Amino acid sequence: MPKVPVFNINAEQVGEIELDERLFGAALRPDLMHEVVTMYLAGQRQGTHKVKGRSEVSGGGRKPWRQKGTGRARQGSIRAPQWVGGGAVFGPTPRSYKYKVPKKVRRLALYSALSSKVDAGTLVVLDELQLPEIKTKHMVALLKKFNLNKALIVDAEKQDNTALSARNIPNVKYTDANGVNVYDLLRHDHLVLTKAAIQKVQEVFA
Repeated sequence: MPKVPVFNINAEQVGEIELDERLFGAALRPDLMHEVVTMYLAGQRQGTHKVKGRSEVSGGGRKPWRQKGTGRARQGSIRAPQWVGGGAVFGPTPRSYKYKVPKKVRRLALYSALSSKVDAGTLVVLDELQLPEIKTKHMVALLKKFNLNKALIVDAEKQDNTALSARNIPNVKYTDANGVNVYDLLRHDHLVLTKAAIQKVQEVFA
């Protein structure tokens, strides 16, 4: 089993912890991670784009000229697509881009993303993360102690003081164990987990 050091909020090592081999020692699968990230980003799309077809634009209620005898091409409406101000052909309409990949694939991709942090040495484990008050500077100071710039911070349960202290820091995201996903893991350079978060992640996803 992978074994990593445990630190307190002063960046002092206070012990070690063994990680679940299935979650933090899995084989890296870039193909599965790509598939799951693509699914995640597709689900974030609003899909509210809309253009008007020929039946929706105003005007064009009558035939612009008679069918025969004018020497011009026959036309049925001045709002046909070939006319200026006419309707769009095959334009985007509201739709959902969401789709799902199998649950097993999502799990394997998550294991791979977690394991990549261990392999790269970018996993930081804290014994606990309790801030005395809501102050962004407390969180900034904590990140500086560990030399973290772009970090995903995960606790077992969201703490209001920590969440409010971290929300205005660029490239830093704070979430609970249930909110861990492949996209956030890959998007952030470092992963910060509390001991309680590790236990919760192993219970939920293993």
